[in-house]
Amino acid sequence: MGDRKLVNSAASLLICGLLAGLVVAAAAFPAVAVSGLAAKAGADSFQDLPTDLRVIPPPQTSYLLAADGTEITRFYDENRVPVALEDISPLMQQAIVSAEDSRFYEHHGVDLRGVIRAFVANNAAGEVTQGASTLTMQYVRQALTYSAQTEEERLAVTEDTAARKLQEIRYAMALERELTKDEILENYLNIAFFGNRSYGVYAASYTYFNKHPRDLELHEAALLAALVRAPSAYNPFSEDEETRQAILDRRNWVISRMVELEYVTAEEAEAATAQPLPSQPTSPPPNDCVGANPNHWGFFCAYFLQWWERQEAFGANAEERRELLDRGGYRITTSLNPQLQQITIDEIHERRDDDDEHALGVVFIEPGTGYVLTMAVNRVYSNDTENNLEHTSPDVDGPGTRPNTTNPLLGGGDNGYQAGSTFKMFTMLAALEQGMPLATTYYSPHQYRSSFASGSSDGASCQVNGEWRYCPTNSSESMQGLRTMWSGFGMSVNTYFVQLIEDTTPGAAVEMAERLGLRWHNPNDQNQADNPDGWGSFTLGTSITTPLEMANAYATIASGGMYCEPLPVLAVHDVNGQPIDVVQPQCERVLTEDVAWAATDAARCPVGDRAQAGNCEGSTAPWVGEIVDRPVAGKTGTTDSYRAAWFVGYTREIAGAAFVADPDYSLNEVGSTQHASRVWAEAVDRFLGDENPQNFPAPPDSLVNGRRVSIPDVTCNTVEEATARLENAGFRVMVADESEASPCPAGTVARTEPGDTALEGGRITLFLSNGQPVPPTQDPNSPDPGPGPGPGPGPGPGGPPGSGQCPPGWNCTPGTEPGPQGDPNNDLRSDSADG
Repeated sequence: MGDRKLVNSAASLLICGLLAGLVVAAAAFPAVAVSGLAAKAGADSFQDLPTDLRVIPPPQTSYLLAADGTEITRFYDENRVPVALEDISPLMQQAIVSAEDSRFYEHHGVDLRGVIRAFVANNAAGEVTQGASTLTMQYVRQALTYSAQTEEERLAVTEDTAARKLQEIRYAMALERELTKDEILENYLNIAFFGNRSYGVYAASYTYFNKHPRDLELHEAALLAALVRAPSAYNPFSEDEETRQAILDRRNWVISRMVELEYVTAEEAEAATAQPLPSQPTSPPPNDCVGANPNHWGFFCAYFLQWWERQEAFGANAEERRELLDRGGYRITTSLNPQLQQITIDEIHERRDDDDEHALGVVFIEPGTGYVLTMAVNRVYSNDTENNLEHTSPDVDGPGTRPNTTNPLLGGGDNGYQAGSTFKMFTMLAALEQGMPLATTYYSPHQYRSSFASGSSDGASCQVNGEWRYCPTNSSESMQGLRTMWSGFGMSVNTYFVQLIEDTTPGAAVEMAERLGLRWHNPNDQNQADNPDGWGSFTLGTSITTPLEMANAYATIASGGMYCEPLPVLAVHDVNGQPIDVVQPQCERVLTEDVAWAATDAARCPVGDRAQAGNCEGSTAPWVGEIVDRPVAGKTGTTDSYRAAWFVGYTREIAGAAFVADPDYSLNEVGSTQHASRVWAEAVDRFLGDENPQNFPAPPDSLVNGRRVSIPDVTCNTVEEATARLENAGFRVMVADESEASPCPAGTVARTEPGDTALEGGRITLFLSNGQPVPPTQDPNSPDPGPGPGPGPGPGPGGPPGSGQCPPGWNCTPGTEPGPQGDPNNDLRSDSADG
């Protein structure tokens, strides 16, 4: 790599004469510091040239590690790993000296003998045939190149001028006073380019021979030393025979020089020259997230990259931060738990392979810290999509995203899915925060005519007094009846939660979701969130979200109300091994513990666990509680027509969200809706086992029953009379759509739900008489027992709602938790966004 262009002119002779005097007077030169800012060449005299060489470390590889220290991948612009001189074979050290600067240990940065020899040879040849740059001067040029801040500075470093050469000499002589020969040689071997994307001797040793530089043999060291002069021209992997012969000849020349310098014997040289050139390069180390190993770690890696590019400590913008990652030599320990990741991907692959139309993915987060533990999905993280399977949308001709994709399917981008009834949690939290207790009771019909306007006549709409209203239905008629938060959440009763969001307001539910970390991923959702008053369907999960957001939202509840920003990193160390303080969990209280534990009590119902303060009455995923052998809470969710299926849940130790959806075609039905909840449960059970289960704190009494008051008897009153009496008592009144047999005159009140007592200020539903005689098996004077034991609407333990008879499709076997029947190995489509 020596500079071979000393000018063949009188000016060149003048420089040589000057150098002769400088070398003789070298001992008189003042000591200089090898730090500070470099200045451009061009001083009027040699003495005025700067000596404070600005040395910026060359680009180094950053390492991304899992929580247990396992390497995930690397990030680098240049494949370089610094290595100490004592870890480099002495043969390699001798080979590079023999090839580039045989008097390295004798001169003081500038080899006067070499300058004169080059001057004479070049003048005799009439062209440049020899260079005179020492290893020190070559290192200076490399250091200046890496220290250049602008394109102009980079060009100035390599321009063929006497001024540039003089500056290089000045720096080299100063450098020799600051560093030992071994330090200069070590720096040179770590900065030199050896071709085939190999920067530094460590990378070169692995690229050409797949071994550590300490283990290099004579013929191998000689080849690497031969490459630095012209790595592009001397490529041993070239298919061109002339090129391969040229590098072979140069390698053998280096070996002969080592004999001349008495580094090796003639016998050793003869054996070395008989060795063939390497035939193919070793694959370069992984780079970027597509190089993650195993590849399903790539989705976590991609989320880490998004996190890194948001950190202001690493640069002014995302581009600068990424450049620093690729050049800075960081060691980043992430929160990825390899054990949990492997368990999760194994459970996923038991149900859906990587070619499946539907993505089945899971994100797990640690409550109280926000550490992201797992991001797993049945896809290959790769940008090679040429041979992917066909797109599932009938409107797209070409490959889809299976099995290979780099789309952020699990979070961190705007790829998202409707999450169905998992959003009911936000409405329940808003209600509890407003002081509404878990025993808040609504009569929940199969279809409910809400107060929210609807702009269309779709399946979730109906006409009320000539106006289209939002009128959702339950997924099963057996769900209708008197419901509390326990039973409404446990059975996923849509019409209960639409009434609840009417009372809490959509704005409160939307604000709660935002407080727990949800963001809006398309203009429609953003507009609805900005103007939420009519967004009644929000409680049924019609907004787009991601598994990462949902996992972290439920993790907030699991921590007792502490929201922590999702964090994929445990520690960052710089190139010198010093920690960088940018990775502390960022947490704030967004819920009181009372609200969090009250919501948790209801959230134990959907999974078949037992609430501590009330009666669940049903569950949509009872197998979760059976599989996870510890207190657990969560919620299932399916979207309209089962185009996505979710489960979001938590224990005290871990929270996570699992989903099934087609990322390419949102109208594609998912098939089994149980895969999400079963993957979640099996992974949590295998990871946590049965050691040290922690129970959830019980909800406070203030958020359990509330204050109950008597309901005035309005039987056989007109609607107007009954409404006036009930409103005067502080209740709110609604009239049921259906009428029923009663001895009361047609159109008057046959009965109310609840019947005897209700929460102060609660809703009372009027059931009107149709004037028909009561069948003999029905006693119209018997109040509906509701969810309590025997007569009365109390929220205490008891059987299914209604008259005490087992509703169709329910399991009411004595001694078991009442709930919808379903073979856990078959579909149980028990809750739907329905609009």
